[in-house]
Amino acid sequence: MPPSLLKTRIFADGADRSGILELYKNPLIKGFTTNPTLMRASGIVNFEAFARDILSQIPDRPFSLEVFSDDFEEMARQAKKIASWGPNVYVKIPITNTKGISSAGLIQSLAKDGLKLNVTALMTLTQVRESALALACGPSSFISVFAGRIADTGRDPVPIMQSAVSFLSDFPKSELIWASPREILNLFQADQIGCPIITLAHPLLEKLGLYGKDLEDFSLETVKMFYQDALKSGFNV
Repeated sequence: MPPSLLKTRIFADGADRSGILELYKNPLIKGFTTNPTLMRASGIVNFEAFARDILSQIPDRPFSLEVFSDDFEEMARQAKKIASWGPNVYVKIPITNTKGISSAGLIQSLAKDGLKLNVTALMTLTQVRESALALACGPSSFISVFAGRIADTGRDPVPIMQSAVSFLSDFPKSELIWASPREILNLFQADQIGCPIITLAHPLLEKLGLYGKDLEDFSLETVKMFYQDALKSGFNV
């Protein structure tokens, strides 16, 4: 089934302004996410200026922006300010601070205040349950489970994500995000288990055009690539 017919929605994950605005033209992209690491990699030096500029261009799709403090009181202040920048803003709150202390209390407080949140950096079902309960008193929200990082440890993320989908069926205001995917196959895995959303980084989004590609043609293209690179390198034996 081509990506356009899948039920799982695609959120573009990145911090490159031109790339984001180009992807905004693509009806397949239903939302956007970013984080401090991506922003640093893109050379962003003024968080608020970047965010306000992008939000002025993208006012009608969910856009997740992350707090960057390690102190819960300061996180709360930042979250409320970030949320004020637009009705489509979802504020990303990490599941713990760097000391491993749970953010559940902060999440619940912000949700009660009406902030739309994206709880991020989750990797366990215990964290999913904790987040869902904290968010239950608030408006629509996202819960981002880093399935790709789970896979990096040698664990199959699909059973964990499937259990998260099942658990969150009792929390209709909280949608699960399959975060940090490593390959386009993850999009189809997410769809098969009923995961509502997946984030795809800009390089992965470029690979969507490979869907259904003839494998013999792909094999030949690979052979030609190796040959051309060998010629360009001037190798000899």
